[in-house]
Amino acid sequence: MSGSSRTQNPHGLRQIGLDQIWDDLRGGIQHVYRRQSMAKTRYMELYTHVYNYCTSVHNPGQSGQQQARGPAGRRQKPPTGGAQFVGLELYKRLREFLKSYLVNLLTNGQDLLDEQVLSFYTKQWEDYQFSSKVLNGVCAYLNRHWVRRECDEGTKGIYEIYSLALITWKDNLFKPLNKQVTNAVLKLIEKERNGETIKTGLVSGVINCYVELGLNEEDPTAKGPTLTVYKENFESPFLDDTERFFTRESTEFLRQNPVTEYMKKAEARLMEEQKRVQLYLHESTQDVLARKCEKVLIEKHLEIFHYEFQNLLDDDKNDDLGRMYQLVSRIQDGLGELKSLLETHIYNQGVAAIDKCGESALNDPKVYVQTILDVHKKYHALVMTAFSNDAGFVAALDKACGRFINNNSVTKLANASSKSPELLARYCDLLLKKSSKNPEEAELEDTLNQVMVVFKYIEDKDVFQKFYSKMLAKRLVQHMSASDDAEASMISKLKQACGFEYTSKLQRMFQDISVSKELNDQFKEHLKKSSEDELDIDFSIEVLSSGSWPFQQSSSAFSLPQEMERSFQRFTCFYSNRHSGRKLNWLYHMSKGELVTHCFKNRYTLQASTFQIAVLLQFNITDSMSVQQVQDSTQIKMDTLVQVLQILLKSKLLVTEEDENTLSPLAQLSLFFGYKNKKLRVNINVPMKSEVKTEQEATHKHIEEDRKLLIQAAIVRIMKMRKMLKHQQLLAEVLNQLSSRFKPRVPVIKKCIDILIEKEYLARVEGQKDTYSYLA
Repeated sequence: MSGSSRTQNPHGLRQIGLDQIWDDLRGGIQHVYRRQSMAKTRYMELYTHVYNYCTSVHNPGQSGQQQARGPAGRRQKPPTGGAQFVGLELYKRLREFLKSYLVNLLTNGQDLLDEQVLSFYTKQWEDYQFSSKVLNGVCAYLNRHWVRRECDEGTKGIYEIYSLALITWKDNLFKPLNKQVTNAVLKLIEKERNGETIKTGLVSGVINCYVELGLNEEDPTAKGPTLTVYKENFESPFLDDTERFFTRESTEFLRQNPVTEYMKKAEARLMEEQKRVQLYLHESTQDVLARKCEKVLIEKHLEIFHYEFQNLLDDDKNDDLGRMYQLVSRIQDGLGELKSLLETHIYNQGVAAIDKCGESALNDPKVYVQTILDVHKKYHALVMTAFSNDAGFVAALDKACGRFINNNSVTKLANASSKSPELLARYCDLLLKKSSKNPEEAELEDTLNQVMVVFKYIEDKDVFQKFYSKMLAKRLVQHMSASDDAEASMISKLKQACGFEYTSKLQRMFQDISVSKELNDQFKEHLKKSSEDELDIDFSIEVLSSGSWPFQQSSSAFSLPQEMERSFQRFTCFYSNRHSGRKLNWLYHMSKGELVTHCFKNRYTLQASTFQIAVLLQFNITDSMSVQQVQDSTQIKMDTLVQVLQILLKSKLLVTEEDENTLSPLAQLSLFFGYKNKKLRVNINVPMKSEVKTEQEATHKHIEEDRKLLIQAAIVRIMKMRKMLKHQQLLAEVLNQLSSRFKPRVPVIKKCIDILIEKEYLARVEGQKDTYSYLA
């Protein structure tokens, strides 16, 4: 049977030999690969050739494959032996055509270099890729049936026609030219890095080709390219080239320029490389290229960065610090040294700032707290902006502040770590006490928030609580609070920071003041209804629950002036009738009143303490008396009385011929009738020096006593739960439990353990060193 004949088989189906269609098909394919325009009808003719050939019936002896059909067109089981698949011969001829085309093409490009080889390679690839997609369309039927079946049956070396075209390009054009093509691309990229303008289309064309060629030859049905060709033949040498280029450039640049300029250069280079990937490389190169650049541009120069970091901190170069942070944060675990340097720097700045204040900070809470806040504010702003509020840098700020706030020249001068919480409490007192200098409410709220910043860092929060409690009590009792809202706001902040227990007594103080207001109103109402005479003085009282207020009952005797006795008796009787079983303890040393004078040229109203009033009222009887006589009449303790008299002498209400600083019991005191004052209302109720000092000492003593009780309670809680524990573990758990209130000293914990052993809460375990057991 000749190749050009067309005959009918016994069943009436067509037989088409490959030679009958090949000449015309090859002509059409050549037309396609010359990139000449093709009419749709011609394209359909070529498609039909392939379709007709694939669907025709071939005898076993003929070239090609046989596909027998039974009645109704059903495919019968092919006979055994010999090639039985229609399409193999066509596939072979297509493969040979592509190979011949590319071998011929190679002769035009194998001697080209640099941009010439790139222009040739990218142009030919673009044409070839397009033409191969057209050919793939022409051979769609072959792909869909014969190729798919061959692949399903596991035949090696059979691919869809487009994939066949890629493999043929890879073997016949890519392999001979890839080294000179890759080198030419790398040279172009280096030119661009050196500031020259390049034709980026030449690079992206090659990259597109290398990516397309990465098909999985072992599994033709696999989806998408594997990128092996791209990574092995371009990415790997490109990364090596990149490392060499930037190693040389960075070393040279740093030799001739300051680090701050180098950081700008490195920042720009990293951005350029990122854009390079977006512009013409494959996206998969993004991360690996970034890591390579970071290693060369940043990691290799970290020591220089660390050295410069300190200089930038010293010179407050915040923009450069931010730039360094952004660069170094790209390196895994690269920020550790910067955090450490920042912590040390902030600590040194804090210590230096407090040193600079000298002794004035020891007695001026405002100077002390404001100095701390200035340091914190400056470096908090730095951490927020330059270091992007990074948790590690926030922690460095917190550690540094904790260190210098709890241990500085002021705490050393006072010889007590508790000086910081005491001064902070005194600063709060200045803010919350009535004064002509009180800030506006919004400003006050902001300042209280700042106070809480310092409070957060204070270790001895129990010391703050004790001092704050005493000062709040005085403000409430003396009606000296600038704003009830501000007081409530501050307590709310403390409660949020330390819990309900920390502020429970403070809140109960407010309740007592509120209840006392009602009680005074009820007492006044009672007096109106009473048949007895009205009181001849204006009298009000605060009834304070003894467990909530930090006041000690005065141990010294005191003889209440006759003028006040009636008020005292009437209120005591009224209160006893309302609350049977309750006992009133009078805190005369905390009381005050107003005294109107009729003995001077002007009529003055003196705001005085109860002790001062008692002394001055003695001079209603006589114009002159000795210190001893005043003491006999008032029963005020002599050392307290001397201080009361010194204040009255200093204010020129009384006079004496003796040295007022060393008053003896026999010293004579006289009322000074020539007393003058610019004000008609005069406050003589100023704190006595010894009172302030004694109060501070007493407060510290109470703090130590309270701490011992808290430590003992913590030990019992822990041992009750654990039953048995080693000494070191017990210490660690006690320190952990109490760290939010104060930092217990180890010797004190040991002493508390001994006390609890004596009290038989704990026992030492026999035969086991340093082990305690809980005794139920």
